[in-house]
Amino acid sequence: MGMIFTLALCAASLAAGDLDPADELPLPPEGKQFRLVWNDEFDGTELDETKWEVPPDAPRRDGWWMRQAITLDGRGHLVISTLKDGDRYVDGCVRTRGKFEHAFGYYVARIRLQSEPGHWPAFWLYNHCEGNIGNGGVDGAEIDIMEKPWLDGRVNHAIHWDGYGAEHQSEGKVADVAGLMDGYHTYALWWSPTDYVFYIDGQETWRTRAGGICREPLYIKLSDEIGTWGGDIGAANLPDSFLVDYVRVYDMVDAGPAE
Repeated sequence: MGMIFTLALCAASLAAGDLDPADELPLPPEGKQFRLVWNDEFDGTELDETKWEVPPDAPRRDGWWMRQAITLDGRGHLVISTLKDGDRYVDGCVRTRGKFEHAFGYYVARIRLQSEPGHWPAFWLYNHCEGNIGNGGVDGAEIDIMEKPWLDGRVNHAIHWDGYGAEHQSEGKVADVAGLMDGYHTYALWWSPTDYVFYIDGQETWRTRAGGICREPLYIKLSDEIGTWGGDIGAANLPDSFLVDYVRVYDMVDAGPAE
């Protein structure tokens, strides 16, 4: 495929054909196939810190990101909780910064959403290169695969580039898909050298080249945010949480000989 950059590329723990449930991948061009290059199925009871970093406890928007909000349930799910700890509201984030940073590929997460207002989960790609100014998003972008501030079928997809100051630019799309508040659903991005293509449950929801296609390696973030467009956290019956069944990354590669 070319133009692929990876920092500390981890060998996937499972072959793509062994994954359960299997992913509904885009149809590759003739002579190409998708290969699993990184994944976490969140098995066990402890977060795999060879793959993920938890940011230090610190204020974040109208709450705090704290490690206590990050757990595994022992049934194959990452749990990011929103709770009240004394006078402060707490949620959290995990990221692959310094452990898996990658350009291009198909990124997918299977997620069960929150049930209470005032906070919003996100699955996104980021790196400090987003702050580079003057070359659009080619030399750095934030790619929001999904943000979910609403308790209905709406999902926000977005691209941000040229920092977060006066030069900041962005383009987004609100997709509306029935039934997302029930059970698990997949949210995905096919980031190729020519397009960003977004998917929900395997169906394309947005295609864009906004800002120009980023060529820099980005890391994965799963986070929850309190406040702003998430509504009134004071109206939430806490604790609340969103669950992640898996995160997987595939590259498009040359197809091998037929077996």
